[in-house]
Amino acid sequence: MGIANRIDSILATAVEWAWGPPLLVLVLGGGLWLTVYVRFLPLLRLPHALRILRGDYDRSDDPGQISHLQALSTALASTIGIGNIGGVAIAITQGGPGAVFWMWAAALVGMATKFFTCTLAVMYRGRDSAGELQGGPMYYIEEGLGRQWRFMGVFFALCGLVGCLPMFQANQMAEILHQSYSVPPWVTGAVAVMTVAAVAWGGIVRIGEVASRLVPSMCLIYLFGCLWVVGANFAMIPEIFKQILHDAFNGTAATGAMAGIGFATVVRVGVRRAAFSNEAGVGTAPMAHGAAKTKEPVREGLVAMLGPFIDTIIVCSLTAFVILSSGLWMTQGVEGVSLTSRAFSSVMGSAGPIMLTFVVVLFGASTMVGYSYYGRKCFIYLFGAEHGRWYEFFYLGGIFVGALWSRQAAINLLDIMFVMMALPNMIATLLLSPRVVAETRRYFRRLEERA
Repeated sequence: MGIANRIDSILATAVEWAWGPPLLVLVLGGGLWLTVYVRFLPLLRLPHALRILRGDYDRSDDPGQISHLQALSTALASTIGIGNIGGVAIAITQGGPGAVFWMWAAALVGMATKFFTCTLAVMYRGRDSAGELQGGPMYYIEEGLGRQWRFMGVFFALCGLVGCLPMFQANQMAEILHQSYSVPPWVTGAVAVMTVAAVAWGGIVRIGEVASRLVPSMCLIYLFGCLWVVGANFAMIPEIFKQILHDAFNGTAATGAMAGIGFATVVRVGVRRAAFSNEAGVGTAPMAHGAAKTKEPVREGLVAMLGPFIDTIIVCSLTAFVILSSGLWMTQGVEGVSLTSRAFSSVMGSAGPIMLTFVVVLFGASTMVGYSYYGRKCFIYLFGAEHGRWYEFFYLGGIFVGALWSRQAAINLLDIMFVMMALPNMIATLLLSPRVVAETRRYFRRLEERA
């Protein structure tokens, strides 16, 4: 066995161990408890969240760097990406149709998790070594729980240095461009490095501006393609729903590549892919929302909770219906973005892969830009703002390596890092949750008094 194969084997073993029952209980159970604890209040105030997003409460003199819309767009630029295209395909090939149900379940409780974590990101903002206001798990761990808990913030930031590398995005971009147009992976990697550097080196303000323009456009293009395919197979939708619900609790009974997938595997794969897609509980989004211009932490939490709904309930679901309606998901040896591409071409013909290639490039680029901000914040927390540029070279190198590395090794490494990031983030969120609930009640009480 070569070194590369040995590394792949070690990562595959490690990811199965990391995504065991304790982590599933922490992410799913913790999110469900937070949902009940706050009495579904944020979800019931969805119209208010949309008013905040529209800018009805924006004030130019509020602390922070970017608007609510730019903060959500930056977070979505990182989550609405290859995970919604290739990640859903991997979920279905590894866990069957039932994995889609557990992606939905993780997303729904993830809305509450996002509300709590992103409210905390504004409640307990800290300052970096340059005096710049910053938010994120490492700051609300240290500021909210106290200096004695700083070790958890350091652990989160260390894992974030690797977990925020967009290796899977670069890998899937390289795969589809090589498959469709014979572009060498190293060329894709090199062009991606130059593109991301041009945007990311402008800091969070430039990232927010680019994301707020790019994210809505790329989502509309992809949704148009998905609706085209789903519309052509509209009669199959009831049967697809039935299969998703059946396999979610009984495992997958299909023949061929899907035979023998049990209940535990279906749950584990669905939750893992949902976490990779919308990152609820992982702790990345609070780093973007912590930069929002606001004095009201609850407002940013309400905006942030829209992320998992848009990302997983809408975008991932459409991808799943495209793949399941094609019947190609049981084909052995076809996974990731290649499977999604074939599913689109089954209805759209040659236009399908062209559209998907364009969207994959946009999704991949947007995620790479957003992740660059997250990784840099982790580096600055650990080593100081004056050394932040050094991380960017490490980050750009990770993009190039990801374009050349194997798909499974890249996603296994990131899955492991996501677990390591989720552990301190979810523990801190659960410990600080009473303060978020108290702040939420105060906020809505003040809102009613002013009405």
